[in-house]
Amino acid sequence: MSVDLATVKRVAHLARIAVSEEEAQRMEGELNAILGFVEQLSEVDVDGVEPMTSVMPMAMRKRPDVVTDGSKAEDIVANAPEATDNFFMVPKVVE
Repeated sequence: MSVDLATVKRVAHLARIAVSEEEAQRMEGELNAILGFVEQLSEVDVDGVEPMTSVMPMAMRKRPDVVTDGSKAEDIVANAPEATDNFFMVPKVVE
């Protein structure tokens, strides 16, 4: 796949970027070089390659998935004008 000058100008317009004629011609070459590199990457055989989280083999640290109240309820309602049992109290509105 290659990018022509019209495509560069259309992408610049969609991105709301002002591009001069000479900049568009330069970008055409740069975008074609990038797309060429991406095509090279698609040629690499990655069958049997496990996904990695790091270049160094390591186990991911995970916290236990436990439901808690966060132990911060008192801190959260400390500056509330009115609170009861760690809940915000608001005036009742009836229309």
